[in-house]
Amino acid sequence: MKKLNFLIPVLFLFVTLLSCNDKKLTEVVEVPLPTTEQAVSVMGSPDDVKADEGSFQLEKLPYAYNALSPNISATTLEMHYSKHYLTYTNNLNKAVLGTPLENLTIEEVLSKLDPNDATLRNNAGGYYNHSLYWKCMAPKAGGQPSGSLLEAINKDFGSFDTFTSLFKDQATKQFGSGWAWLIVDRTGKLQVTSTPNQDNPLMRNAVVLGTPILALDVWEHAYYLDYQYRRKNYIDGFFNVINWKKVEENYSAIKK
Repeated sequence: MKKLNFLIPVLFLFVTLLSCNDKKLTEVVEVPLPTTEQAVSVMGSPDDVKADEGSFQLEKLPYAYNALSPNISATTLEMHYSKHYLTYTNNLNKAVLGTPLENLTIEEVLSKLDPNDATLRNNAGGYYNHSLYWKCMAPKAGGQPSGSLLEAINKDFGSFDTFTSLFKDQATKQFGSGWAWLIVDRTGKLQVTSTPNQDNPLMRNAVVLGTPILALDVWEHAYYLDYQYRRKNYIDGFFNVINWKKVEENYSAIKK
């Protein structure tokens, strides 16, 4: 009888724990990410990330992994830069090795590549797109552009607010994975456009051809850890870290 009295509460506890575990399997559980300080101490520096030997090397990330937080977390940025971007770079070098494209600039590769060559198209695009994306962001940035770029935005879109609405709408509505762009088209006019996957407006298959000056990655890996399915919130956060000074430099270099 004593053994029975002892077993009853043990069995009750076991059943309760099992029931709780079953319940957890059917619930969405929010798992807290590491703090910024914890993430940086584990991740180290982006300067430590090196591509394999080849024609194309990683563009240096011009800030620490935690520099864009809370708009983009250190965890997301580290994964994006040291895993996705690194893989595109290494795969691009393998794809051009021993070909006439090996000694060209990435812009020349993009303009000459065969869109039917999926390996080259995806990895050359992935390399170029991310290289521009990193430079389009900075800590303590955001706000509005100035000078000739702001004048051009007002001229071609009507106002900065109109441009912002168009860009955010284009990025939000891009189906599946892809990119949103502010470009200078072949006539010298600013346009907002988007492309699927790792395509970009420098490729001859692009619907709108032109030279990108601002790039936004809307692949899920760019925002899912921070925003889950809320792409719109990520896009709003991106506008808080746009490096308009760099975008202005990109614009000025084209207009010279």
